[in-house]
Amino acid sequence: MKILVTGGAGFIGSNFMHYETEKYPNDEFVCLDALTYAGNYNNIKDLEKMPNYKFVKGDITDRDFIFDLFEREKFDIVINFAAESHVDNSIKNPEVFIDTNIKGTLALLDACRKYGIKRYHQISTDEVYGDLPLDRPDLLFTEETPIHTSSPYSTSKASADLLVMAYRRTFGVPVTISRCSNNYGPYQFPEKLIPVVISKALKDEKIPVYGVGANVRDWIHVIDHNIGVDLIVRNGKEGEVYNLGGHSERTNLEVVKTILKQMGKSEDLITFVEDRKGHDLRYAIDSSKVERELGWNLTYNFEDGIKETVEWYLNHQDWINDILSGEYKQAYQKTLKK
Repeated sequence: MKILVTGGAGFIGSNFMHYETEKYPNDEFVCLDALTYAGNYNNIKDLEKMPNYKFVKGDITDRDFIFDLFEREKFDIVINFAAESHVDNSIKNPEVFIDTNIKGTLALLDACRKYGIKRYHQISTDEVYGDLPLDRPDLLFTEETPIHTSSPYSTSKASADLLVMAYRRTFGVPVTISRCSNNYGPYQFPEKLIPVVISKALKDEKIPVYGVGANVRDWIHVIDHNIGVDLIVRNGKEGEVYNLGGHSERTNLEVVKTILKQMGKSEDLITFVEDRKGHDLRYAIDSSKVERELGWNLTYNFEDGIKETVEWYLNHQDWINDILSGEYKQAYQKTLKK
């Protein structure tokens, strides 16, 4: 099979590329990424040696480019990781989230419709469900939970999900959707909580925590997320939504303190800042559907996963420094000069 992976130079997408190219040597993979600020070619440059892999630079919102790519490559499967995903950025500048997350998805769906792919898979988020109260630990998001968004980011992702399902019903495009909880692991851009804490703690800088740090997130290791995506794409029932959660709820403050303890840093680095506008209280996912129907199980618990993740960042400080300095933006251009 020939598989298009969009957003393959980002955090989750790059981990997926590493996992898939090694697991399926007989499949062909095309990694598409626009290499905007959160797309880092350094995440995937080691894949250049893989015979079943190639990289294409391009934007999913460029319809002519997308249609030309589909015409040339004849994809069997499309997996769309490409997205603007930082909530704070969506509050400052919602328009780019509408462009990439909605219009980009639309372009991909139109190309899939024209060229008759076997499966289109949309990577979504648990944030489309809104949030849950802190005092009801018994409540979890299921696939039947109504969409109830809070931010421009989650609204753009929910809109994309609705487009995906509309294209299935109206045009018969074969689709699946996965909605996951907060990911952590290698290659996460240092704007999200865990890499922010690590990068700032390394320099003994103050670590900002929204409000009093009481907001709860369900954490899933990126490898477990991608194992789930692989199962859904290859074995999931067409037209279905599948939730992927880590069964590891932690307050933001607990996560920060866990990382600081592992790094041997003082909790005095923590500084509480004004809360995010519309900040969701709690996310928690019920993954029983994908566990029951596809046999998906977690391979990481949070304690082991976060320890391994912190160690990865400590052993890859050059990777962090390249991002903080902006040097990573030249990585792709350097490969073209070889």
